[in-house]
Amino acid sequence: MTIDNNVSDIIESQKTYKRFGIGQRLEHYILMLSSTVLLLTGLPQKYRDFSWSQILLSTPERLEFIRLIHHISAIALTLLAVYHFGKAIIKLFQKKLSGDMLITWQDVLDAFGMMKFLLFIKKEKPKFGKFNFEQKVTYWVVAIGFVLMILSGFIIWFPVGFTQWFPGGAVPAAKLMHSSEAIAAAFFILIWHIYHVHIERLNLSIFTGKLTEKEMKEYHKKEYDRVEHSVKPKSGAK
Repeated sequence: MTIDNNVSDIIESQKTYKRFGIGQRLEHYILMLSSTVLLLTGLPQKYRDFSWSQILLSTPERLEFIRLIHHISAIALTLLAVYHFGKAIIKLFQKKLSGDMLITWQDVLDAFGMMKFLLFIKKEKPKFGKFNFEQKVTYWVVAIGFVLMILSGFIIWFPVGFTQWFPGGAVPAAKLMHSSEAIAAAFFILIWHIYHVHIERLNLSIFTGKLTEKEMKEYHKKEYDRVEHSVKPKSGAK
């Protein structure tokens, strides 16, 4: 009986729940790689007065090479955005799109609930579903920011074509928007996203695709209850 109980405990401790599919994880890898390369190749072009930038861009060939890498990464990010939002639109028409990432009034209440918890006004954290308000804020801020950077980036890349349809002032405005949004997004990801994902707790689900039962209970209790209640026993089971 003791051996059976130990085996049962081991199986229970290893129970996991699917969080992200292979496609979603691949999208995240491409997003991480392309955005990192864009930032590293974009900063020298923005801060040309700095010594480190002048070293990197000391010759026309180096400048052209960095711009080439920047443009290739921009194309990769654009294709990823088209795929991601295109897939969402198709699922929306097929009525298969989950509303888990949509911000609702409950998220506002959860944010205030978390604030009360951190101020020791409440003893318990709010119970979250599949995605909490912090994760939804991250998704929408990054998504909107990247869309703005993509649009402004293409205006900078093809100024002649765009100025045939828009005023000439659109180009300098796009330059300011592009670089400012890139820096704001970088700070947001490094401070907000990295903290909530890797400092507050080590969440590796975007790489493994899974969450443990302990993580589900602690961070996504509503989703855990929903999944467990939706699991029906097999016919003939006692």
